[in-house]
Amino acid sequence: MRLSAIRLKSFVLILAAFAAVRPAELRAQATLLLEEPYSYDGTFAGTGHAAVYLSRICAASPTELRRCQPGETGVVISRYHRVAGRDWFAIPLIPYLYAVEKPEQIPLVADSKLVSFLRQQYLQGIGIADPDAYQLAGSAYDRTTFAFRIETRPEQDDELIRRLNSAPNEESYKLLNRNCADFAKQIINFYHPKSIHRSIIADLGVMTPKQAAKSLVHRSKHHREMQLTTFVIPQVPGLARSKPVHGVIESVVLAKKYVTPVLLFHPFVVGTVEAAYWAGWRFNPGKDALVFDPARGMNGGLELPLTAAERKSYQTSLAALKREEELSEALPEWRRLQAKAEPRLDATGQPFLQMQSDRESLRVGISRSNAFRLSAPPELVQGMMLARIEAELKEQKPARVSQIQLESDWRLLQAAVEARQASLTNNP
Repeated sequence: MRLSAIRLKSFVLILAAFAAVRPAELRAQATLLLEEPYSYDGTFAGTGHAAVYLSRICAASPTELRRCQPGETGVVISRYHRVAGRDWFAIPLIPYLYAVEKPEQIPLVADSKLVSFLRQQYLQGIGIADPDAYQLAGSAYDRTTFAFRIETRPEQDDELIRRLNSAPNEESYKLLNRNCADFAKQIINFYHPKSIHRSIIADLGVMTPKQAAKSLVHRSKHHREMQLTTFVIPQVPGLARSKPVHGVIESVVLAKKYVTPVLLFHPFVVGTVEAAYWAGWRFNPGKDALVFDPARGMNGGLELPLTAAERKSYQTSLAALKREEELSEALPEWRRLQAKAEPRLDATGQPFLQMQSDRESLRVGISRSNAFRLSAPPELVQGMMLARIEAELKEQKPARVSQIQLESDWRLLQAAVEARQASLTNNP
């Protein structure tokens, strides 16, 4: 009897362990991606971009879907305007965000030259040469993304694959009624009908990325089975920061460049719309958001954001380190060096910068896995890490770095400082 009880207990423990390990593999999920605007979109419209990440669907090619194999991480699918004559493309998650194949290849700090190089290398590898195809890879260099993940069923994935693969994939983009947000709405509503809807008042009936996220969040509050999880995918430090995402009326009324001329002619309209906005239209996409860590993936890599107290502590430590090392602002100095360098990939696909210094050619590793493996002196790695951490510690709401990620960056910075001090000791 006792032996049977022990066996039963062991069986229960095995089942519990299996359940703890397997859910990430067995669960099917769809994630709406609300991407902040940048460049001209950030300056004028400010509506950003919408896409959908599917955890159990992968790409047989950029325009053909299949079920994922073990170890694969799914695809981001979205509608585009004037890219190779196609309506939608499916790109694996890490290349979509960072234009590299693996998390360990992601650059710690980027500039426009490096981003263009990585995009070109990746797109050539998948056979896409269209000049507008840069939109398909490296999104996280240009902008921060807010993500809204919901639970789905695997059999729904199979049906979506069948529908998209069998339907014509020809360009059909229209700004007012067939834009990227309309496509995202179509995908999310396939899994959970009526989850996303357009707003006649806030967006004049045009589907916008922010309205898609807002309506999905609202729907999830009344349908707990959707199990909504919100997180932020931070922009990689280096390029100009992306702008807050807006809806149609929000862009017109709240942006100074638009509101001033409107106010002169229609002050009552502006006042009424602003009052409605503050009373109920406001939507904060980063509320209660976790932070995505690409090294740990979508299931294990959602971490608590850095608190204000933690940020202040790191800022104090960084200031002390710079005083001790007699360093000035690191970011402008690193940008000056980076601007003169040429980006390259080594035999394993790791990005590095080829630099020339005092008639000597240097190879500076710029990913977490190769920062100390190449020929660069440690002070260059130190400058790179200072530039990254300074960017991460800037005040942003919501916080766009986690304590775990910043600890990892800080360890790399300390390793560079120690290596630099050791080199000075050995070469007085």
